[in-house]
Amino acid sequence: MKHEKLTLRLERDLIEKAKRVARERDTSVSAMVAGFFDNLESPPPPGRRHGQITSHLRGSLKSGDGKPQADIEDYLRHLERKHG
Repeated sequence: MKHEKLTLRLERDLIEKAKRVARERDTSVSAMVAGFFDNLESPPPPGRRHGQITSHLRGSLKSGDGKPQADIEDYLRHLERKHG
């Protein structure tokens, strides 16, 4: 299949991160992006309601008591606890 060029505009930090991860995985940024696009229409594996990324993020915005966080201050406190 013939490859065509796709131009993406991203923040420099994200580009550097993508290049680093590609090197670590012995692949290219183009191959990672192609893999992402290939998986967009793939259904989650049997028995899994959400995709891998969604499953990982589910519940990350809940407070300690399990209730959804209602405001930006709560969200910022969550980020501070998580990332220091």
